[in-house]
Amino acid sequence: MKLVVIGGDAAGMSAASQARKRLGRSDLSIVVFERGHYTSYSACGIPYWIGGAVDDAGKLVARTPDEHRRAGIDVRLRHEVAGIDLDRREVLVHDLDGGGEVREPFDHLMYAAGATPFTPEWARAGGEGVFGVQTLGDGEAIHAWLDREPQPRRAVVIGGGYIGVEMAEAMVLRGLTVTLLEKSPQPMGKTVDPDMGALVQKAIRGLGIEVVTDTRVEGLQTEDGRVRAVVTPGGVLPADVVVLGLGVRPNTALAREAGLPLGPTEGVRTDLRMRVEGLEGVWAAGDCVETRHLLTGGPVHVPLGTHANKQGRVAGINIGGGYATFPGVIGTAVTKVCDLEVARTGLTSKEARAAGYSFVTATIDSTSRAGYYPGAELMTVKLIAERRTGLLLGAQIVGRAEAAKRIDALAVATWNRMTVEEMTALDLSYAPPFAPVWDPVLIAARKATEAVHASL
Repeated sequence: MKLVVIGGDAAGMSAASQARKRLGRSDLSIVVFERGHYTSYSACGIPYWIGGAVDDAGKLVARTPDEHRRAGIDVRLRHEVAGIDLDRREVLVHDLDGGGEVREPFDHLMYAAGATPFTPEWARAGGEGVFGVQTLGDGEAIHAWLDREPQPRRAVVIGGGYIGVEMAEAMVLRGLTVTLLEKSPQPMGKTVDPDMGALVQKAIRGLGIEVVTDTRVEGLQTEDGRVRAVVTPGGVLPADVVVLGLGVRPNTALAREAGLPLGPTEGVRTDLRMRVEGLEGVWAAGDCVETRHLLTGGPVHVPLGTHANKQGRVAGINIGGGYATFPGVIGTAVTKVCDLEVARTGLTSKEARAAGYSFVTATIDSTSRAGYYPGAELMTVKLIAERRTGLLLGAQIVGRAEAAKRIDALAVATWNRMTVEEMTALDLSYAPPFAPVWDPVLIAARKATEAVHASL
């Protein structure tokens, strides 16, 4: 039996490794086609390598191609799958370096093509010095550009989501003057509510980053083939390097051509076992699929390495004859901008409203430790609870030093459909170096419970 995997990063290699583990070397032949130069790496770690927190890009690679090969997985780098023939059960593959093409038959097909970044026409027409941040190769290109002479002094980061704010931080740490452009009223607008986003924007500006909101990019100015400025309705912003953080979409052009079913998010539709709907022996996982939000029941596209690894593992177990399912997501995520931590889980107010929920909110300010203990830092916690039932619908945290990981307790409560009143009695740990006697999570739950009772 042969398994062909399209994509050699988190989802694809997790599936291949699990299938190999289940069936052993003699029962399954596995071929992985990866168009890049690396396998199993952390794209999420790229901003921290650029900024200097990680000193070697090799540390971002969890398992090299040779390590996978020693495990009995035939990894072929710089090979791009150009076509899928479901009737003949084969893929058409181009060798990007050696030239030529090959047709590879399969019994099982794992589609793990990832996501592609949004790249406007003006960005494609720009000169050197304009970068996306999608692959480790992208990170290498940015690193090399920042190290060249004359060294860039001014950076413009376009897009205020996760990648945008993380790359803005990285550029500041590299000593550049940084401007962050965002079309919404504030950065992180899709991640947190406006009141919490205002805290993020204030902190970003406090780092010396110029934040320009409610604006759009009209084009780039170049000179001698290099980017020199970003053109906006409000003026021209000088730039020696431009970083695009405009988000991604599922990489499903190949899937669409082959007839794989796509959902409203343009991601591949799968069942709970990560099998492509209606196609026996065809599987998909990672940033190229859509999944189900457990609070709305609707389809979402959430491109995160955590989900890709879990989904790939589920697919691999099932390919290997076992049984596993991926139930869905609740939207938990975390990031930081220098010492400011930002986290969310569940639904934002906008998302809850769009899903049809009637809800109340509660926001509190507290500290990460007992107020008298050295190192106590402020944090703001916001909870969103369904009116009448008190079901926890979402939570957001903005703060410093030990703030953001508290989102995990709130994610567990959301996942298990707890009410905010039930949460007030949670047996959370306490000692002055770690938390006040009433943890911020418990204080927020108490205030949310009061809001629910007041709404009855």
